[in-house]
Amino acid sequence: MRAILLCLLPLSALAQTPGYTDTPKIPGTDWCVHDSRRPHPKVVDPGPAPEKPVPAPADAKILFDGTNLDAWVGKDDKTPWQIVDGAMVIAPKTGDLRTREEFGSCELHIEWASPEKVVGDGQGRGNSGIFLMNQYELQVLDSYNNVTYADGQAASLYGVQPPLVNACRPPGQWQTYDIKFEAPVFKDGKVEQPARITVKHNGILVQDRSEYQGSSTHKKVSVYNPHPDKLPLRIQDHGNPVRFRNIWIRPL
Repeated sequence: MRAILLCLLPLSALAQTPGYTDTPKIPGTDWCVHDSRRPHPKVVDPGPAPEKPVPAPADAKILFDGTNLDAWVGKDDKTPWQIVDGAMVIAPKTGDLRTREEFGSCELHIEWASPEKVVGDGQGRGNSGIFLMNQYELQVLDSYNNVTYADGQAASLYGVQPPLVNACRPPGQWQTYDIKFEAPVFKDGKVEQPARITVKHNGILVQDRSEYQGSSTHKKVSVYNPHPDKLPLRIQDHGNPVRFRNIWIRPL
């Protein structure tokens, strides 16, 4: 059984920034899960948003092209999210959507935009998530002039690893994630090779073969549980009407 170390501090030492200091310590780091004291990546201007969606390569499988949600399914076999001006828009509190098809290691392109009208702050502002294999989360969040815990901002491996830089564009503008995901390998019920992810956010490298420590979770240390070689891709409904467009995937 893995020993769990808690990051406990006296009340006088608690940080004023969002996050926690009483959560378990992330193995191999000096930080707690969602640590309020963890340094935030520097902000980098990624340049203007693309005027049009980035074209998909010829051998890509199109998951969303702005016309229908045929590749997706939600709770009770329904797809309650809407298509508005060629974008798939989260219908808050209706539940996540997942792909009907299952994938393992892959190259994934997805474009997203947080609401132009800013509502809330921290984790309550433009929050969603991309779950590779239904469980390894790459955070989606409006991180433009919006402070939250470092391992929960946009392009973080949620609860584990912040991005190298904060490359967010302003609210309402289109953002791109270009992802290379390496599925974990299990042997005899144990993880032999962890899941890894490389991410470019708006064309800027923000994750470089970063390792997941298990299935993404909140306020807890991630752990691996054996699972099939292929599982659906999932987009999270976290209560904010985040938009998505131009989603394509290349299985590797």
